[in-house]
Amino acid sequence: MVLQDGLMYTSDTGRHLIEQFEGCILQAYDDFNDRIVKQGDTLRGTLTIGYGHTSAAGTPEVADGMTITQAEADEILKRDLVKYEDPVAAMVKVKLEQNQFDVLVDFAYNAGVGNLKTSTLLKRVNAGDFDAVPTELMKWTKGGGKELPGLVRRRRAAARHLLRVPLARTRRSSCPVDRASIPFRLLCWSRAGGLAGLRDMADRQRARGGSGLEPRGSSSHAV
Repeated sequence: MVLQDGLMYTSDTGRHLIEQFEGCILQAYDDFNDRIVKQGDTLRGTLTIGYGHTSAAGTPEVADGMTITQAEADEILKRDLVKYEDPVAAMVKVKLEQNQFDVLVDFAYNAGVGNLKTSTLLKRVNAGDFDAVPTELMKWTKGGGKELPGLVRRRRAAARHLLRVPLARTRRSSCPVDRASIPFRLLCWSRAGGLAGLRDMADRQRARGGSGLEPRGSSSHAV
């Protein structure tokens, strides 16, 4: 169990679950159209970098043309996760095992703290009915009224982690940071794989755009 000062934190396996489906981009990009944003470019959505980090989530402030290293992206994710770990710990009224905590943090990171707070998923957890959690997770697979394969895979992976089934690990590779002319996301497939990783990230964006899921950075301690 990952504990520090008596508080529970996301385990390495839990971080891997989040990284696997979030993907990592080492240049500032527009989350509306997935394009790298250079200085002076028009922004249609939210300026984002790394594992979905925005200025609303805290430091660093994301700026046009900004580039970070993989090590910096990892550190930013570590800091951002606290903004989800703390509310999860506050909302849950029963003792959690590490894998259960990881799954709830992944859900909050993906769907938003507000959605977790009002969900039947949280009610089942607080009733100690963990057998019902996989079914509740699978209710959150739609974006814009349509079931998204990437969210189906993410919820199934979370359910496997809940049941302590090892997650598949893929080779970590560096992310290109100087190909801003490519009109699609520059992906750092950090423990995510090829075309499946592309599909998962595309589904994640469609979900946030059409299903009422909270955008990154809208979650905070005050929920």
